[in-house]
Amino acid sequence: MSAVTPAWVERLPTRILGWLKAFGKFWYRFIIGDDWTVAATVAVALVVTWLLHTASVEAWWLPPLAAVAVVGVSLRRVGR
Repeated sequence: MSAVTPAWVERLPTRILGWLKAFGKFWYRFIIGDDWTVAATVAVALVVTWLLHTASVEAWWLPPLAAVAVVGVSLRRVGR
């Protein structure tokens, strides 16, 4: 007596990989978007803020300032 595997079980790995790929694409587009420099600048600003915090320097103002500056630069570049 042999066990018959249902068709949906055979397709499950393909569906899971498809879902994972779609999940990754969503987060890539959400975080990186059209301009990777904005995401990179914000990430660097967060790391520098953390480093300054560990050195007991108040740097809460750095991420908002970096975000405003890089968005301004990005908009100027696109506007050309």
